[in-house]
Amino acid sequence: MFLYQLLNFFFVASKKEEKSKYDLSLYKRGDLLEVPRTLFTHFGIYLGDNRVAHLIPDILPVISRNRSAIAKMVTNNRLLLGVLTKVASVRVDSVEDFAYGSEILVNNMDKVCSRAPLDGDEVARRAEKLLGSVTYSLLWYNCEHYVMYCRYGMAISYQTYQFCTTVRKIVCSRMSSYLTALCGAGTMLYLGCVTPLTVLPTLLISFTIWMAA
Repeated sequence: MFLYQLLNFFFVASKKEEKSKYDLSLYKRGDLLEVPRTLFTHFGIYLGDNRVAHLIPDILPVISRNRSAIAKMVTNNRLLLGVLTKVASVRVDSVEDFAYGSEILVNNMDKVCSRAPLDGDEVARRAEKLLGSVTYSLLWYNCEHYVMYCRYGMAISYQTYQFCTTVRKIVCSRMSSYLTALCGAGTMLYLGCVTPLTVLPTLLISFTIWMAA
């Protein structure tokens, strides 16, 4: 009980005191909304009547069964801890709670996606059908996968693709192959175990990274 009260106080204290006002007339049912939040862009589907369906990580359901507390706006602290524990849900919040004070972009992904968006009502129906708890994965199933499936019929994430591409460039680089070989040679010399069984894997790994670069 004490742990819950302490965490609840921490979450409430981190909540923004002032909320930005949004013109709801700018949004229509089935619109894809996106806002910058924490380290990534957050996505949701507008359902109409000031309601946004979005997939969001949240640690609070793991430590509390208080539905009224869970239903409140998910703070960044709750979100980040949810990412680490892979606990999330597709839930409905107001536009203000979804945006968390950030500027909202409407249907910006239409410029990026090669497929035409589905009918707005169909988009919203898909979003509503998937409401509930889900297993979160930063790379394989995040908020962008969810909205892309709802609006375009394919669960992809451009953020994930860009992240993986960046990591690949870093790992599969000539500098990485040099460092791998250097670290392997240094480790073998330090341990005094320079044998064919230790030299061969070091050379093979370095060569593989070199060829992939």
